[in-house]
Amino acid sequence: MTLLRLPTATAPARPAPRARARRGRADRRPRLLVAVTAVFFVLLYLPIGVVTLFSFNSKKSLTVFGGFSLRWYRAFVHDDVLLASLGTSLRISLVAMAGSVVLGVALALGLVRCRTRLGSLAGLVMLVPLITPEIVTGVASMLLFKGLGVALSTGTVMLAEITFSISYVTVILRSRVAALHPEVEEAAMDLGATRWQALRLVTLPALLPAVLASAVLIFALVFDDFVLAYFTTGVDPQPLSVRIYSAIRFGVQPTINAVGTLMLAGSVALIALALFIPRLFGRRGGLDILSGE
Repeated sequence: MTLLRLPTATAPARPAPRARARRGRADRRPRLLVAVTAVFFVLLYLPIGVVTLFSFNSKKSLTVFGGFSLRWYRAFVHDDVLLASLGTSLRISLVAMAGSVVLGVALALGLVRCRTRLGSLAGLVMLVPLITPEIVTGVASMLLFKGLGVALSTGTVMLAEITFSISYVTVILRSRVAALHPEVEEAAMDLGATRWQALRLVTLPALLPAVLASAVLIFALVFDDFVLAYFTTGVDPQPLSVRIYSAIRFGVQPTINAVGTLMLAGSVALIALALFIPRLFGRRGGLDILSGE
């Protein structure tokens, strides 16, 4: 009679001392990299923190903090010139957001659906504004308007901002358009929908999270933009960023600290909203290119 021997459980082999030492060194945080990262963030955010702190200063001083007060925020609310510039910036941002989103959606659809060499070339040309220094774009826009005999005004700022922002919208939406299955549109057309109805009822709702996220991001970028607005604005009520620069040339006032703090808070909120919108809809692909995912 043959007895079957059951396999006995063996204790897991312990790693060698050298292996444990190497693993411990690998798991240990590199102190030098941590120190460099900490110094980087301190140098990056310390000036912003100083501006924010002195925006609540009760004294009219940029070096001595006399206590917390909303004095300079109240001064901003009662400053008609700054409020007019704020309204101008909001109008420019809204128009640039709407124009760049409409044109960017159309361009993204065209670049993804066009499989010819001309489409590939157009995709490369579309990326040029992203790598071109903004001061070059600003000077070129100013020379274009001057050459065409168009007086610089709020309208020229809007046109320049729309032209500059289209590339951002297109880059954000291309990944989302490429992820869509064309069979869904074909099924809708098989059920009796026209091509426009399939685009309006099927494609655009699928792109809605990325469209909203890109719209919020463009609003924040245009509202904070200075270089392009500086070269294309006229004698109309200037955008808020240009107005702040004009005021700084005659000395930094505590009111400017309050305005800068409000602009910073608004921009951070808008960018956070742009990153959160795709997750709100339970989808990805909207701003993954910006968030690094």
